[in-house]
Parts: sequence; C-alpha cells; structure tokens
Amino acid sequence: MPQDPVERRVVVTGPPRRGRPASGYYRPRTEIDEQTTLGHTYVRSLMRTQLRAALAVFAFLGLLIGPLPLLFAAMPDAHRLEWAALGFGLYVPMVLLARWYVRRAERNERDFVRLVEDR
Repeated sequence: MPQDPVERRVVVTGPPRRGRPASGYYRPRTEIDEQTTLGHTYVRSLMRTQLRAALAVFAFLGLLIGPLPLLFAAMPDAHRLEWAALGFGLYVPMVLLARWYVRRAERNERDFVRLVEDR
C-alpha cells in the first residue's frame, strides 16, 4: 500500500531579515545608488572636496615653480644653480606635496564612506 507523501509546510517565525525601512529612516547609500537629488548632492560634495585639494596643490606648485624662470633670467650664467634648483630644490617639496595630496584625498574618501555607511 503505497502512501502519498504529504507535503508539509514549515513556518519559520522570527524578525524579518529584509524589509522596507521604517518611515523617517533614510540611507545615503540608497540615495546614491538610486541617483536621487540627495545622492547627487552627496557625490557632488565629495567631488568638490577632492577638487579643492587638487586646486590647493596646483596653486602651491604654481607659486613654487612660477617664479623660477624670472630667477633664472636674472642670473644668466648660473647653469649649475639652475640644475641644482630644478633637480634637488624642487624634488623634495614636490614629493611632500604629492604625499599630502594622497593623504588628503584618502581622508576625504574615508569621511565620505563614514557618512554613507549605515552605522
């Protein structure tokens, strides 16, 4: 006498793992993913901060390198001084400036991620 196995339903009770967020609760990551106006504002603020850091580096480089042709024109026979100024005098400030820029950009991104995370 074969018996048909009866399908049993298993009911699992507990808090829902995924659901709609409660009203009044917003998530910046969702705003960015859905490309809403608020998400666009978040991304634009990050881009503006990164641009501000890049412009600061560019301005400093302009002030550092800009007067060098005038200085070299004032001393026409100082070729060794020119090479020393270009080779050694600018190398260290440019490396330090590049380091500062990378640290600043990473800090800006870290702050942005902290803002967007659900913590």
